[in-house]
Amino acid sequence: MRISGINIPDEKRIDIALSYLYGIGRKNAVDVLKKASVDASKRVKSLSEDEQKRIQKILESYKIEGDLMTEVTTGIKRLKEIGSYRGMRHSKNLPVRGQRTRSNARTKRGKRVTIGAIKKEMAAKMGLVQDKKEQKS
Repeated sequence: MRISGINIPDEKRIDIALSYLYGIGRKNAVDVLKKASVDASKRVKSLSEDEQKRIQKILESYKIEGDLMTEVTTGIKRLKEIGSYRGMRHSKNLPVRGQRTRSNARTKRGKRVTIGAIKKEMAAKMGLVQDKKEQKS
């Protein structure tokens, strides 16, 4: 089964498989299946053509995949342009919703980088400081 350019896995239950679409979570998937009057425990491969069409017709009323992604990115872009606090956090790639960053936020900030004292030899290799031998000549 294919919905808005996404292949839904055949072996999964339909309520789980619908959550493969961007913008459709478990709750929305259950709501769609109730409106389409399709049993949630059915597998995708066992759906009839009529049931597939009913599900696709109901999903047309939802913003999913590309439409939703563009809406989210335009919202973030707007926040950056007006210079709001949330926009600044987005542009600096930091958590936006008030989470602490001193000890956590690893997924947003990336891998830990140790910053400390640099030995003289390393500083000389990096070109930050000249060696005594180079200074005399």
